[in-house]
Amino acid sequence: MTAQNTAFLGRQPILDRDRKLVGFELLFRGGKENMASVMDDTVATATVVTRAFTDLGIDAALGSGLGFINCDANFLLSDAIEVLPCNRIVLEILETVEPTPEVLDRCRALREKGFMLALDDYIGAEDQFREFLKLVDFIKVDIKPLSTSDIRTLAERLAPLGVPLLAEKVDSQEQADLCHELGFELFQGYFFARPTVLEKRKLNQSEMTLMRLLSLVIEDAETDALENVVKADPSLAVNLLRLVNSVGAGLRNPVHSLRHAITALGRRQLQRWVQLLMFARSGSEGPANPLMIMAATRGRLMELLAELPDGPLRAVRDEAFLAGIVSMMPALLATPIEEILGSLPVSDTLRAALIDRGGPLGALLHLAETLEDADQQAFFDALEKCPGLDPAAVFGAESSAMAWAAQIGTPAQE
Repeated sequence: MTAQNTAFLGRQPILDRDRKLVGFELLFRGGKENMASVMDDTVATATVVTRAFTDLGIDAALGSGLGFINCDANFLLSDAIEVLPCNRIVLEILETVEPTPEVLDRCRALREKGFMLALDDYIGAEDQFREFLKLVDFIKVDIKPLSTSDIRTLAERLAPLGVPLLAEKVDSQEQADLCHELGFELFQGYFFARPTVLEKRKLNQSEMTLMRLLSLVIEDAETDALENVVKADPSLAVNLLRLVNSVGAGLRNPVHSLRHAITALGRRQLQRWVQLLMFARSGSEGPANPLMIMAATRGRLMELLAELPDGPLRAVRDEAFLAGIVSMMPALLATPIEEILGSLPVSDTLRAALIDRGGPLGALLHLAETLEDADQQAFFDALEKCPGLDPAAVFGAESSAMAWAAQIGTPAQE
């Protein structure tokens, strides 16, 4: 499969006011020849639908959340839209859709069938979208081209409608704080994973315990030493058992003791679960923290790519998952990566990858990061620095990583 005919699924997280994951916008990404724009919105949406609900599966694509899908007029009017699970899908009406009587009637019919509607990329053209504003369940405000005063004015003007506002393209904490203050209920963008300023702070007791445990696992310490650390923190013990018993752990039977969990998993599996515990909320059911899903997906993607048969990255396969997870810890802990690595016995290879994106492992980490952005040129540039990988292999691994990450926190069946 070449870049020219490759189509793959991207997704951007959508969070609520408490930074809990609500769902994802599912995005079409084409091959290298059509990176700049999606010329045919109907084909693009059909591609997203096929990838998300046929190839990948709805639970792998969305977890337990909602899926926001772009719809042009042709797709809105087509029968194909009715194969989608109406209770899981929000249909985003593109700004190019004209509010003709036929389209408005169709929107009303889709709502009666149980679909939710959103008006996409709204920047203030009330006259053009007046009829849509009466029908939609969400208004997505593209804040990128708007000034602070524009965003404030728009929010005040839309407030009387009583329709939840979703701020999209939120790339900084300052933007998120502004929209939060103005009453926006949903937020789309990677602001939560890219803190603008990292201020040094002391880790709390739970974080210190996890860092100690991760250090022991990397050093291949005795089981007794690992068990003693976990026992000293009841919430950590509960979270470890929950994650180990999730479908994603791959164990045949549930485990009920810490020693059993440690021995049944083996050290490689235990290391990955300890890393993921850094992102797990104490007492939460499933991965409510979107950073956990991003970290799990990134780590698993890197591991799968490093394990490709006869691939040039097999030399770093044992550290690939660790690199993916640890690369997200600065956002989680609001702590510089250098300080995090100071408490972990990592190799020079891993250190270079995480600090400077150096070496083959660093190139692989950079490639994984580009998949989380909308800049496809950056992806193909990064791909050129990972010899032996092609788009088809990367996109296949990405789908598998999404599916694996979606299982985390899903209880195993007795």
